[in-house]
Amino acid sequence: MSWQLGPRAAFDLETTGVDVEQDRIVTAAVIYIDGTTVKPRTWLLNPGIEIPIDATKIHGISTAQAEAEGMDAAKGVEEIATAVAELVTAGVPLVGHNVSYDLTLLDRECRRHGLGGLEDICGQPIRPVIDTRVLDQQVLTRRKRVSAEQGARVLKTVAQVFGLSWDDEAAHGCEFDAMVSARVAWWIGEIAHRGPSGYPAWVLSNRYARFGTVAGLSLDELHDRQVVWAREQAASLQEWFRTAPAERGGDPNAVVDGSWPLRPFRQAVAASGAALPPP
Repeated sequence: MSWQLGPRAAFDLETTGVDVEQDRIVTAAVIYIDGTTVKPRTWLLNPGIEIPIDATKIHGISTAQAEAEGMDAAKGVEEIATAVAELVTAGVPLVGHNVSYDLTLLDRECRRHGLGGLEDICGQPIRPVIDTRVLDQQVLTRRKRVSAEQGARVLKTVAQVFGLSWDDEAAHGCEFDAMVSARVAWWIGEIAHRGPSGYPAWVLSNRYARFGTVAGLSLDELHDRQVVWAREQAASLQEWFRTAPAERGGDPNAVVDGSWPLRPFRQAVAASGAALPPP
């Protein structure tokens, strides 16, 4: 069976910011999907810190709302991690867009609340994982931008490339984003397994398309390939940052972490300059 056809679980977080080492979970969605069966679980947490206005503008949750309606952060983090662990131990693939961010931030939240690392809770490595951010760049290494203002690899762009509807009002709600990422993953797998004779015209017209690289793989094989692709993509982005002019966002000292699907905790601590915990 093609890897996109079996049960899967869409996963997404909305948070107080983009720093996986410091920011906190505000909302989360874990959605089990098997054919026409869709079982969503969602959480709203009180992160215990101020939610910046810029973050509220993205996901719509204010500090006041989180304090009034959100559950205790420690309890919420434990429930989210348990839901993820149940899926991992059952061999159900986790699907998300740039999902290494979500998994790493959840790992740090687990540690913050004394639960141990996410892999400790799972009792095994987190796999298989399907990351539409990694797969999109792998199968469409180059393509036209949707607009000059919109990021080339953000979820909205990827959804539009694959012909999926997008609701700006619902977007950045974790349930909406999780479902869109699951649909994108399905389309990538569907197109890949048609073979060149069944590719849509827009794929055939892109000479950089490489859908064949994700066809005919098991979930474990797909996971292992993504480990390599994510590392290569990060190295390429780091090189771009280091060579681009400052006015275009260049930084000669830029470091882009290619760890996937979870950024190692000890590596993160060492990078921060703090003392490493005992092994």
